[in-house]
Amino acid sequence: MSASDDPRRVHFQSPEYLVDRLDAIAELFDTDRTELLVEAIREYVEETAESETFRELVAQKYYDDRLDFETAQQLVGTEAAQRLRLLKRDLDEEPLDIDPAAAVDIYDGDPTTVDTADDG
Repeated sequence: MSASDDPRRVHFQSPEYLVDRLDAIAELFDTDRTELLVEAIREYVEETAESETFRELVAQKYYDDRLDFETAQQLVGTEAAQRLRLLKRDLDEEPLDIDPAAAVDIYDGDPTTVDTADDG
C-alpha cells in the first residue's frame, strides 16, 4: 500500500434512510459499510473522470489558472495533465514575429484549361 493509499478517516452526514439501506446491503453481502462506501466512491470518481464534460471543465480551469498542475494530474491523470500543460504553454507564449506572406500570383500568366471529356 503506497502512502496515497493509506486510509484516511472522513466524517460526513447522510440521510438516515441511506445509511439504513447501506447497512442492509452490507449485511446481505457479508461486508461492512466502509467497503461499500469506498467502492461506490471509487466507481463515481472513475466514471466522472472519464466524462468529456468533466475533462473540459478541468482544462478550462487549468488554462484560467484556477487549477494547478498537481490537481489537474489527480483529476485527469498524468498523460492528460501533461497535454494540458503543453497546450497551456503554447497558449501563453507570444505569437511568433513573422511577416505575413507576400501576395504572389501563383499562376504566373494565363491559366491553362484541360478538357476532361473522353475523346474515344
